[in-house]
Amino acid sequence: MLDSNIPALGRRDLLRGAFSFLVAPPAAARKPNIVLILMDDMAQRAISCYGNPYVPTPNVDRLAKEGMRFTDAYVTPQCTPTRATILTGQYTARNKMWHVIPKYGYPWARVKEPDCRDGLSRDDFLLSKGLQAAGYTTGCYGKWHLTANADGDYTALKAEAAHYYGFHSVAAPGPPREIATGDKGVNRLTAEAVRFVEANRTRPFFLYLAHHTIHGPVLAPPELVAKYRAKGFPDTGLHNATYLAALEHMDRAIGTLLAKLDELKLTDSTAVFFLTDNGGVQHRFNRKAAESNPRKLVKDLSEFSNEPLRAGKGSSYEGGIRVPLLVRWPGVAPPGAVCRTPVHAVDLMPTLFEIAGAKIPPGYATDGVSLLPLLRGDGRIPDRALYFFMPFYDILWAHTPSAAIREGDWKLIEFFGDYIHPETGDYSEGNRLELYNLRDDIGERNNLAAKDPARTARMRDKLHRWIRSCGSVIPGPNPNFDPAKMLTQVSAGRSD
Repeated sequence: MLDSNIPALGRRDLLRGAFSFLVAPPAAARKPNIVLILMDDMAQRAISCYGNPYVPTPNVDRLAKEGMRFTDAYVTPQCTPTRATILTGQYTARNKMWHVIPKYGYPWARVKEPDCRDGLSRDDFLLSKGLQAAGYTTGCYGKWHLTANADGDYTALKAEAAHYYGFHSVAAPGPPREIATGDKGVNRLTAEAVRFVEANRTRPFFLYLAHHTIHGPVLAPPELVAKYRAKGFPDTGLHNATYLAALEHMDRAIGTLLAKLDELKLTDSTAVFFLTDNGGVQHRFNRKAAESNPRKLVKDLSEFSNEPLRAGKGSSYEGGIRVPLLVRWPGVAPPGAVCRTPVHAVDLMPTLFEIAGAKIPPGYATDGVSLLPLLRGDGRIPDRALYFFMPFYDILWAHTPSAAIREGDWKLIEFFGDYIHPETGDYSEGNRLELYNLRDDIGERNNLAAKDPARTARMRDKLHRWIRSCGSVIPGPNPNFDPAKMLTQVSAGRSD
């Protein structure tokens, strides 16, 4: 007889024989559960344990108090690329998914954008598939944004396609336009995640919970918005009442999930990872205005200051790529520990695979390292550079084709042919190199490239070698460049 705790989709797949290995191991050999919580567009500073002075986030802070807080954790500056990086274990230069999907582009821009993939395929090896093979029941609950076809879209992975991507179950479909109404599905997805945990309490599980909040349009329960409005926060602009209310609502939802782990006595046997897909929206620029005046972009939205980090979502600066990462794993990660070693989303696959005893297929290239020596608090990971490849335009975030490398305290950014100032919106042409010592200048205000040309050249060469080693190309001049239309976007439709 099939175990009634297996989710409905899992039971159907079992009947088809697709997941016949799902047998709960003996209690003494049970592997840790894994919960990966991914928030959308949330700045590092949005969490109070990282310095938010406006909103207490006690439930997320609990993860830091009972586990490890990473100060220098990195992702890509936008949604789809980070999600692809997590699930493939590869940098964007290797998996070719550096662009938000469905694709859009700037065919008359100064720099030619290299072609990229427009979504994952059913044949890709993924984190979820490796965990399945290691005996985990896997669930994908919430935002997908890794295919733009019948298998799934921006909002969710479809139940009938879930097994192609290594998941036994997904959340039930929400109401129409859920991500633009109510609380963006926060309570519903939390309830679905709780049911998944309850249903799989007797076997090791992997829960990938990807909330839509705090992506725009930012929404929150009216009573919480009123609470922050009463405290004097504005209705629009930086640190507005709705934004702050949404942060508190998010924290309450995380508390609900953590409470369920407590209730089921699963806390000690569950590793919880919490991070966001990119930095928060500090300022957004008007795409249409850029078409008529590409030399001076105009801001049309401001939400949350990422200071002391520079800029925000979509940017190669720290505000776009440095995010919160909290890991609670009782008995392994020391309570209240703080880790200042730079880490990246590519490290999640090797880390979770070591936790689960999962294997990477022979010949499959991964770019990260296991963080277990850091999590245990008694070891180090090999010295290495971290890389970022973002060879596209996105005027919403003042982004032009660029790449970056962080090596120790040093960070180099190369803009391949033009540049938009993230604060003023001023456009300028020409290749641009920026070198920063993040230990002394976390706000990236003192460009040392001209003062340290030897280091700049060495790091640039290393960055270029890495890009080419991954099978990608260095962006160059666009033969179709048209200065009158250079920041005009062409797209059949986009999800930012």
